[in-house]
Amino acid sequence: MPKFFQYLNRDQEEELSRIANQIVSDGKGILAADEDSDSMGRRFTPLGIDNTEETRRLYRQMLVNTDKEIGKYLGGVILTPETFWQNDDNGVPLRRVLADKGVLPGINVDLGTVTLAGEQCDVTTQGLDGLDKKCSVYKKAGACFAKWMCKLTIVEHGPSTLALKENANVLARYASICQQNGIVPIVEPAVLPDGSHDLETCQKVTEQVWSFVYKALMDHHIYLEGTLLKPNMITAGQSCTKTYTPEQVGEATLASVQHCVPVAVPGVAFLSGGQSELQSTINLNAINCAKGRKPWALTFCYGRGLQGSVFETWAGKAENTKAAQDKFLSLSKANSEASRGKFKQS
Repeated sequence: MPKFFQYLNRDQEEELSRIANQIVSDGKGILAADEDSDSMGRRFTPLGIDNTEETRRLYRQMLVNTDKEIGKYLGGVILTPETFWQNDDNGVPLRRVLADKGVLPGINVDLGTVTLAGEQCDVTTQGLDGLDKKCSVYKKAGACFAKWMCKLTIVEHGPSTLALKENANVLARYASICQQNGIVPIVEPAVLPDGSHDLETCQKVTEQVWSFVYKALMDHHIYLEGTLLKPNMITAGQSCTKTYTPEQVGEATLASVQHCVPVAVPGVAFLSGGQSELQSTINLNAINCAKGRKPWALTFCYGRGLQGSVFETWAGKAENTKAAQDKFLSLSKANSEASRGKFKQS
């Protein structure tokens, strides 16, 4: 008779499940405020803002100090390691300011991508070395969840089988380490929008990616009730000449989730994937309006989709803080409505 070793005890499972469900409860989503310094530079430079540790702190302090109403629309915020350890002007850790608003702090723990040698344009994500110790430290400091992104690109003969297997296993190892430390892993297999592929090709490839990911998660004994999925929506490549309606995007995306994502997973928090603020909101709304069973929370985990115009409104000037916070609050509310299928474009 086979023996099965205990992966997590009951208390650990209950804590992970509680956190995962809290993040995506009641129409809430996630702010991905984990842009690295180079990405922040690309946002700041056109606005004439110096890209320094202090200006990054001031910008994220502005977001974190948005009115407590933000807790109605956000269940979590993903922070960079830099921001996770920063304080506001009063000396209060930014992660604690979030928690006091009922918004759970999370942490980006991956270290970026490296090339898979011998493949056309495939990459994998590094950062597993030392991750167990890092997660232990982050958990003690108040982190409730983590994020790790793997990137896959659609090309004529790709992503390769090697890329599918390697990235799925990397995500599963990351998820296992997180759960052993009481941290909910957000699993992000991002099929990039680069290219001229059509919507149907995106759907086929994405379903293949997700199938590899969930096979790996099961192989590594991941407690699915204590995870969240952060995937791309099913959209055509950015260079595709054919236009698709939000309804087509919504129907295709829901179908793919139904095909691949176990119902044990509490929520699917989509990335905005190069879409404009408005388009990402409209498409999220269309997903939730599509006909079919939806046993998961289908919500958002947006970076650009919640911050594009906020950067421009703030522009590095203290006098613009309130206007930028109002913009951020408005975008968060709109996407919360979209996660319920109730967004109405004004």
